[in-house]
Amino acid sequence: MSVNPLQKLMNPGSIAIVGAGNNPMKMGTMHALSILKNGYQGKLYCVHPKEETVLGTRAYKTVADIPEVPDLAFIVVPSSHLPSLMEDFGKKGTRHAVVITAGFKETGADGRQQEELLNSIADKYGIRFIGPNCMGIINSQISLNTTVARLETSPGLLGLASQSGTYVTQVLPYLKERGIRFSKAISVGNEANINIIDALEYLGDDEDTRAISLYIEGIRDVRRFLDVARKITPRKPVLAQYIGGTEAGARAGMSHTGALAGPDHLYEGLFRQAGIIRVHSVEDLYGLGWALATQPRLKGNRVGIITNSGGPGSTVANTCELGGMTIPRFSDELQARLKPLIPPHAPAGNPVDLTFNLEMNIITEKIPRAIMESGEVDGIVLHGAMSSGFVKAIYLHIKELAGNAPLDLLLKTMGPKSFDYALLPRDLGVPMTVSSWFQDRDDYTEGYQLNDVPTYDSPEKAARAMVSLYQYKKISERAPYDPAALPRVNSEAASIIEEARRRGQKALDEYSAKRLLSLYGIPVCAERLAASADEARAAAESLGYPVAVKVCDHSIMHKTEGGMVFLNVGDAEGVARAFSSIREKAGRDVSVLVSSMVSGQREFLAGIVRQKGFAPCVVFGLGGILTEALNDTAFRVAPLTLSEAGEMLDDLRTRKVLGEFRKMPPVNRDKTAGLLQRLSFIPLLHPEIAEIDMNPIMYRGADPVVVDALIVLEQ
Repeated sequence: MSVNPLQKLMNPGSIAIVGAGNNPMKMGTMHALSILKNGYQGKLYCVHPKEETVLGTRAYKTVADIPEVPDLAFIVVPSSHLPSLMEDFGKKGTRHAVVITAGFKETGADGRQQEELLNSIADKYGIRFIGPNCMGIINSQISLNTTVARLETSPGLLGLASQSGTYVTQVLPYLKERGIRFSKAISVGNEANINIIDALEYLGDDEDTRAISLYIEGIRDVRRFLDVARKITPRKPVLAQYIGGTEAGARAGMSHTGALAGPDHLYEGLFRQAGIIRVHSVEDLYGLGWALATQPRLKGNRVGIITNSGGPGSTVANTCELGGMTIPRFSDELQARLKPLIPPHAPAGNPVDLTFNLEMNIITEKIPRAIMESGEVDGIVLHGAMSSGFVKAIYLHIKELAGNAPLDLLLKTMGPKSFDYALLPRDLGVPMTVSSWFQDRDDYTEGYQLNDVPTYDSPEKAARAMVSLYQYKKISERAPYDPAALPRVNSEAASIIEEARRRGQKALDEYSAKRLLSLYGIPVCAERLAASADEARAAAESLGYPVAVKVCDHSIMHKTEGGMVFLNVGDAEGVARAFSSIREKAGRDVSVLVSSMVSGQREFLAGIVRQKGFAPCVVFGLGGILTEALNDTAFRVAPLTLSEAGEMLDDLRTRKVLGEFRKMPPVNRDKTAGLLQRLSFIPLLHPEIAEIDMNPIMYRGADPVVVDALIVLEQ
């Protein structure tokens, strides 16, 4: 088993930095200052061709002059100097590097060539490196910060891998204000050598990391990403923000790190399949990630709400319920225990609303403890813990009444006497999220943050954090991944494709497409090909009326728009008329397909899509004439397990239609999932297939039947 290159890279005993000097406004100097000033205990060697000392340490004119083999090379120099420096470190014996320098494939063809040269030199010496075009790494456990910003916090529990350097470095003051602390953070840059999948795998195995956040502009190896994530998410939460799904986002990502983006719906399906919680803001990437990293695992979906105001309590209740959680009414026994603690008019049924009560030990300790100990909730959202922050806000109003006491003196008489209130989630095993308008300006909020209770600046955010715990609960309870074995290539199916390609066809005709699908166990409607009106009538008699009569020609893909589809044809004369009309509109002697009619009100679609740079994907959704209007589809990367296929059904907004609906029986979920799984095998067995479109799929009773199908071939 190969060792992840980040194991050594993230834990160097010595670092050699090239590009640092004595000018504090130069990037290389900023990186070196972070290493020196943030408490790193290893050795730092500065390489500088002119300076005798750099930042008070001896400088070495060349890499060869360094008195030992550095564990890590850290390079911040113009791109033209990089190849020779990589050679120097290779000859020295250094096998890991961080390359900050930009100007490679994100700039175009010339930059791509330079990046390939860099990789070839690294391969020559067995060097594994992060970058180029990145902002460094953080390992808080060994006080290693190689970014340009100061890291002022103790070791944390949230791991981050990012294709943006800013989200590893400039964000550090922002995170400090919110009490969020990294365990490890990795800026992967252009991913020329070590990529975000390597980082995900490393953080998944890292014992100091309890949750992982990913900032993604594009994934180059979708299948490996899925394989790695599947192993991690059952035991450790992973969140991701993806920004390449729009044209503007994809264009920005390409110019930023050279990332190859893909359509948003494919990434949405990939994340769901991998068990990754998707977020849509970097604020949630950190904020929800911190809740998942710090709080006990949620055991159910019941939420208790404690507030000092009705509005925030209602907001929390609404957000949690929209997220699938419940806000149960507390039992009479629990309410009896709570009522002596709150004003007579205050509700105790859940939410518990103290209505602006400044007795903080009640709202922060006594009430939460009573609710947690009752066993009636699985998590708590609290709003309104405040002391010093509120006094600071109203000081000018109360200054005279307080005898003109200085603010600092007044604050000394307030605030919590201990952190017991902040230890309740850990001690009682019940997760809690907190919202406060004052954030780190308040001593109670500070106490929560120091003890790893996540705090937010609005009730909605605290509620969303609780919902994220519930999302992960469902992910962790999914059936274990059990990969399905691919069947053998069906020789008759291969012959159908080979013959079509020999004829120069861009697609299979409908009859051949359905024949291929049926060879892999996908149910299709009964049908016959006809080359004459007599054959069409005979086919209809054999199948039984009513029938559908359609043109069957690989070059005519829009049959309905061309008026070459006749449905519910009820007699031989009607079949003959339909046959003649199709031939007339086609303008030549095309084949005609006679099919048994499948009646039903529910129409769905399924298919295979291929996107450049992405693995083949299965799509399932609402079909028929409403396909484009409602755009209700789910996607997964092929091949599927039966469990993953079943989850696609539940992803649809219109999933109620799959149940008992308007006197129709519920669809057979097992057979529908089986159809999707068998479909998912086909593009892997036949890479010559570019696209499969089965629309509509109708239900004969409860069982799915493919009524129409198109298979497009790779050109």
